[in-house]
Amino acid sequence: MPPQKREWNTMELELEQTLVRGCACVAESTLFPEETLEMIVPDACPDIGRILDTQAWVELGSHTAGEGRMELSGTVRAAVLYLPEGEEGPRKLEASIPFHCGGDSPRVTTSCTLTVQPRVEQAETRMLNPRKVLLRTALALDVQGWLPQEEHWSSGVIGEGGETVEQLQEPCRTYGAVWVGEKPFSFEDEVALPGTRPVMELLRYRLTPRCGEAKVIGSKLLFKGEAELSLLCREEEGNVRECCFQLPFSQILETGEAGEECDCSVEVLPVSVSCELDGEGRNVHVVLELLAQAVLREERSFSLLTDLYSTAWALEADPRPCTLEHRVDSSIRTQTVREVLECPVLPAEVVDARAYVGRTTQSREGSRLTLTAPVEVTVLFRDEDGALDVAVGHWEVPCTIEAEEAVNCRCHCRCPEPVGAAATASGVEVRFPVEFQCLLTRREERMGVSAARLDTETPRDSGPSIVLRLPQRGERLWDIAKCYGTTASEICQANHLEEGTLPDGQLLLIPRTRA
Repeated sequence: MPPQKREWNTMELELEQTLVRGCACVAESTLFPEETLEMIVPDACPDIGRILDTQAWVELGSHTAGEGRMELSGTVRAAVLYLPEGEEGPRKLEASIPFHCGGDSPRVTTSCTLTVQPRVEQAETRMLNPRKVLLRTALALDVQGWLPQEEHWSSGVIGEGGETVEQLQEPCRTYGAVWVGEKPFSFEDEVALPGTRPVMELLRYRLTPRCGEAKVIGSKLLFKGEAELSLLCREEEGNVRECCFQLPFSQILETGEAGEECDCSVEVLPVSVSCELDGEGRNVHVVLELLAQAVLREERSFSLLTDLYSTAWALEADPRPCTLEHRVDSSIRTQTVREVLECPVLPAEVVDARAYVGRTTQSREGSRLTLTAPVEVTVLFRDEDGALDVAVGHWEVPCTIEAEEAVNCRCHCRCPEPVGAAATASGVEVRFPVEFQCLLTRREERMGVSAARLDTETPRDSGPSIVLRLPQRGERLWDIAKCYGTTASEICQANHLEEGTLPDGQLLLIPRTRA
């Protein structure tokens, strides 16, 4: 007959709870939609002689979280430059391709907020005949799902039964996201084109929003930055020139309970971009719909009950693991690239240059972590005969940091400034900075207590009243007191020790606490 389990006459101890709020990243993935479109050259445009360049960008639409799934949609906008047959100066084809994609993730719920970082990994146009082309785009959408989280941690015993209970309370700090939100906003302005000659046509435009400063004041997040607008213009004689403008913006976001010392990460994405040339060819009306997505992180402190025992009764406790995250480093590392781009013909003048940064990869050798960002640079230039041509270069940009193997690195990479390009005798010299925004964190596991019970029918009075013993290596004063049902203060008093100290090689007089 199996032995019967002894039933306790228990008293459930009431534990004080500390609330720790935050946001957990419950999903992180990259979606790779590909879109193709056949385009017919409009009747008003000349036949295609040669395709020069294809520029594409993503205008983000809806990004919603459902039960176990993330759904994204938006529009791929593309501008194709081509050289016409029998006419001077380049022409353009414009395309808008809607996309929709999604991914499954079991921890995603309707309460999640999604942050998205879209990239165009490839945009190419192939001529099928002088009146038809095939446009192909490949996207990469980095998506994170953030879920508001409230955790209650036991910090101590309160109420009946606590008078005989010794408690080990440890201060804890954890770093992480405390608020995630977004705000759509618009911008409208009219910019004057420099120069004396009027512009006949806007061939294409490129918008690069950048957030330069963000801080929390009270319950509001204040951020400001600028949208860099590049316009490629064709004049009446067929000459092509680039015009650049800095469009400043500033916004306020309600953040709730985030502290003023938190770290702010704000990304601004285009939702809709419209640039219309006026009838005289001297001004451009700009209308922007933008979306700011913010993640606020800070360190939170709380007291955690990690152990307890009763000096009078047997006690049973339920353990609960507690994962803490610590910030090791948060910094921006900039690598400057200076290379010579080989061209199909000798360049005389650079018209336009742009850079796309791909997905950053990580490789490790011991405590050395190498981040590598692939960068594609496209240069539109004019040769010695005045004809337009394009050159494309690819580089792997490394950045090495010191990080122990237990350290996790979250990195976002971008080009914070326009590409500098100049024609040389051997090609085009390009110069651009690559910015690695790195957040290094490590995790620590602690064991807390979720519940505790006293067995009021099992007193702790069976041991000797006094014990003499040597402390073992690595043993704490708390461990000795718990083993013999006494208190650390009584051991210190009996041995004339300073509170919390435990001398090596000294016999301890351990008195028992009587109920």
